[in-house]
Amino acid sequence: MVGRVFFVGEKPGLGQTMKLCNNLLSATALAISSEAMVLGVKAGLDPKQMLDVINTGSGRNSATQDKFPKSVLPGTFDFGFGTGLMYKDVRLCMEEAERLGVQMWVGPAVRQLWLQACAEQGPDSDFTAIVKSIERLAGVEVRSN
Repeated sequence: MVGRVFFVGEKPGLGQTMKLCNNLLSATALAISSEAMVLGVKAGLDPKQMLDVINTGSGRNSATQDKFPKSVLPGTFDFGFGTGLMYKDVRLCMEEAERLGVQMWVGPAVRQLWLQACAEQGPDSDFTAIVKSIERLAGVEVRSN
């Protein structure tokens, strides 16, 4: 796979900060999508149909387009990135925000959810397993045959 290369500025560390910002958005999308999917399934919605609706609407994101259909619904949890690595990136992003004096509101909640997922699922688990922590509390599973 060939990626794109971006120049984000002369100042040292901007590339790393850009990576942390991007990963915070990815971590947040997966976390909140997990909560929304668990809520819908708990209410009686079909998870596959939920994704069809979400992905044609304004809630569409990389978690609902790729991670849920490929790893969560089939229950394989093998998308290819570690829960511990995602937690580390979110933690580092929150540390950078603090260092820069940027007040974050949602980020700390996302960090806490990833910390919980690490504790429950293990840092070596696939990051799509974050949904399992939310499922456990709700008493439902988001799977589709």
